[in-house]
Amino acid sequence: MRLNVMRPLAPKLLLVGALISGGCYDFHQIGPEDPSPVVRPSLVDVTIEYRQPNLCFAADRCDDLVVFFASWLPMQTNPQGQPTGGYLFLQRISAYVWRGVAHDVPVNYPPRDDPHVVAVYDPHLRDTETGGVTAGRLVVGGQNLTVFLNAGTPQESAFVYVDENGMGHNPF
Repeated sequence: MRLNVMRPLAPKLLLVGALISGGCYDFHQIGPEDPSPVVRPSLVDVTIEYRQPNLCFAADRCDDLVVFFASWLPMQTNPQGQPTGGYLFLQRISAYVWRGVAHDVPVNYPPRDDPHVVAVYDPHLRDTETGGVTAGRLVVGGQNLTVFLNAGTPQESAFVYVDENGMGHNPF
């Protein structure tokens, strides 16, 4: 008797099961999709700090602004042919500390390109052998720079890499 009850229900259960499972089966022929590539920002803002020496070696220019130079800053000229870009004036935040923010700095860390080249013009050092140009006591993106090029000359500069968070890194 039990078999007779199951017999009329069997085709109905089979039909219901086929309808339910048919919607679950996926005939997708392509493998799982790759995750979206991580898009790294190519330009970031970087904080620049410079600690000025306590002594001024150029008595007539000691109150001038400190000027920051970097290889990523575009050099431009006005219609008269005079340079109008390629530098950033730093602002005094205490007696001997200057700070500024460089915008649109190209990310080059982890190292995949040449490092950026940076320096400052310090009016306190104008009458020294460097003519006021130095990379000493320069902090880029929180990193105290230690790798210099042409140290002690008017072409003194430092190398720095910048990561996607705006943090500086010394080469090597």
